[in-house]
Amino acid sequence: MTQETFWRRCSNCKKSLGFDSAYYNCSVSTCNRKDKSLVFCSMPCFSAHLPVMRHREAWAEENRSPSRSTWEQGRAGARETAVPAAAEASNAPPAADKSTSPAAEETEAAGVSLSSQDIPQEVLVVASKLKAYIRARSGMNTSDSVMPALSRQMRRLADDAILRAGEAGRKTVMDRDF
Repeated sequence: MTQETFWRRCSNCKKSLGFDSAYYNCSVSTCNRKDKSLVFCSMPCFSAHLPVMRHREAWAEENRSPSRSTWEQGRAGARETAVPAAAEASNAPPAADKSTSPAAEETEAAGVSLSSQDIPQEVLVVASKLKAYIRARSGMNTSDSVMPALSRQMRRLADDAILRAGEAGRKTVMDRDF
């Protein structure tokens, strides 16, 4: 295992951000997700981020990076929980996909294979278009959690349409199947 000399890199200029040092975060929630958190070494780097992301209203929040020991403990804890979970998953029987709809189960029974490994689980909606529609229609904002929920609903609708197309003896899902 290599010894890291810095905590993270600036999302704009890629300068190293040391342990136990000041950094800036964007106040907008989409810039602070667990999987993609943007950090900036200085206010000019944060300011360069604003026109690219086109935030309506955003500000920089000053934070402090963790100490080296705290960061290493967090990484070690994450590794320890990941290894037993992986070992348990390899010994356990495959779990049923809770998001599978009854229509999907019937479709599989009808001979159309829909293994959960083959089904894409990414967002099925163009977020910017949906947000623009909601804003134009109501003047309201749209939460980021709407896209995965709407995608689940769309998968259920598609599963039902697949079943109806299969029952009609077709290999093409058409508008009337929805």
